[in-house]
Formats: sequence, structure tokens, C-alpha cells
Amino acid sequence: MRPDPKLVQKIGEFGTATIHEAAGQIGALPGTIKPISQNMKVYGTVYPLHCLARSNINLHEAIYKAEEGDVLVGSLDDFPDAGYWGDILTCAAQERGINGLVLDGCVRDADDIDALNFPIFSRGLNILGTGKERGGSIGSPIRIGEVDIKLGDVVIGDRDGVVIIPANKLEVVIEASYAREEKEDEVRRRLKNGESSLEIYKFP
Repeated sequence: MRPDPKLVQKIGEFGTATIHEAAGQIGALPGTIKPISQNMKVYGTVYPLHCLARSNINLHEAIYKAEEGDVLVGSLDDFPDAGYWGDILTCAAQERGINGLVLDGCVRDADDIDALNFPIFSRGLNILGTGKERGGSIGSPIRIGEVDIKLGDVVIGDRDGVVIIPANKLEVVIEASYAREEKEDEVRRRLKNGESSLEIYKFP
């Protein structure tokens, strides 16, 4: 199941914290996964993959299996500290119309990637090289942290973090995100009018 692109566009207008709360606090990836530059934002349909330790062949292949507008979301065997992605893969992904990368590991060539304006969310940067050992998976369900992720889910990432929303929950989460933003706008209005947060929320 792939979501309606119009719904993907709509949910991409919200911040990740709003989406996560509106969805019932589901789908948050580990906080160690952050944009390599603070102003990066990404959203799109998930194309999942899993790489063996110190092998990035599945990232190469996923670029050519994913559809235009997809975001590659990758899990790894227990070895995050290598540069699984760099400027060459970024150029290849942009030529294919890939929207970005979320990786539970490290990348490299950060300055070149910044110049290419390609959003990447990773555990950090690492110059250690990788090989091409085959294994892992492409297009099959993966797990990052406590979140199960499958093809067709929707991923949204910004400076606060990354959240995964199942395609069949998009419309409900979008409606709840609008409602949450309206509620918070009202709270901000009341704060500016002199009320305290204690009064507004009526904490026990």
C-alpha cells in the first residue's frame, strides 16, 4: 500500500513533535538520529532496507528499486560507526528523484551533501569506509529502535527528530495534527493575555 501523495504532502507541513503527539505518541525513532545540518527537513513514502555491518551495497541498490519521491530508511547490523553514505550516493539518489535518507548509522562527505541540498538524517558522521558484502534486505520490513517500519509507511524528519506513520493512519493523524496546532495557538493567545500555564492546563 502506497499513500496518496497529497496526504504525504499535507503531513509534511507539520513538525515531528506535533505529528508524534497527534498520532498517540507512536513512531518516534531514536533521538540519536538527527539531520546532519540543522535546517534539513524530509518527508515522503518509506522505502526500507537493511545493511550488513560495514556494507552499503543495499543502499546502492535501493536507490534503483525505490520510486520517485520515496525516502530511503535504513537499519543496520550492529556497526553504525562507518560512512555508509556519501556524495556519490547522494548524486545518484537525486538523479532518481529520491527525497532523502534516514539511516540508523553514520554518513560522510557532509559538506558536499550540504551543497547538494539533500536531506539526510543519521546517527552522525564517520569517515570509515564500507565494503559490498551482500545480505540484509531491500524493500522488506525493518525495525529501528522500537519502531517497526514497512514499505509504504510515511516518514517525516526535522530538527527535533524523525517519526514514522503507517499509511492507513495518515488522514486521522493529519486531522489530529491540525486540531493540536489550533489548541496550541489558543494556549499561546491566552499566555499573551496574562494567564499562566498552570491556570490553562489545570495541573493537579
